[in-house]
Amino acid sequence: MGTLENIKVKILVNGDGTRYSQIRFELTSETDLFFHYIATIDELKFKRMRDEQKLSIDYQNLITLLIKLCNNCSKDPHAYIGVLYLEREGASHLDFIQNMEYKFVELLSVHFAAANEEVVRQSIAFRYNSVKAKMLLMQNRMAEIISIIKLKNPSLLLQIQKNSNPNMSVLGRTSQQSLNNSKLGR
Repeated sequence: MGTLENIKVKILVNGDGTRYSQIRFELTSETDLFFHYIATIDELKFKRMRDEQKLSIDYQNLITLLIKLCNNCSKDPHAYIGVLYLEREGASHLDFIQNMEYKFVELLSVHFAAANEEVVRQSIAFRYNSVKAKMLLMQNRMAEIISIIKLKNPSLLLQIQKNSNPNMSVLGRTSQQSLNNSKLGR
């Protein structure tokens, strides 16, 4: 029996706004940085999928269907379920299933492969740099707020630093030091 986990889905298309030559469907996890699966679907692969699964849509509507199924799984997890089956050798398949109360109906199945090490490394580096940039923005914003509070109401800043977590106090001291350094012309 598997575990229930939120999976981040990214759908990329290659082509112009009306005609797609390729759809790339990526699955990642915030709890496991090395979890990265990719499905690349072109028209030929889709024709095989359509024949095997008896789908009634054309290739250009596949992107809409994928988005709709992912949104349904997110918005109504009791009626729509996405089940990812991990197999040996890095292969897997994601089944979109609808709960009809009396029967489970498989709507679509997409085959995935584990991403190679370089793609995983790039993904981890991108996510790390993204979080690092967000943290830097938050620290700068916090320093700005602390400097405003220090100018407008220094006693409030002291009260906040006494009652807050240690990171806030350190940030407040860092902000104070930078303010003192700027006043001294350093």
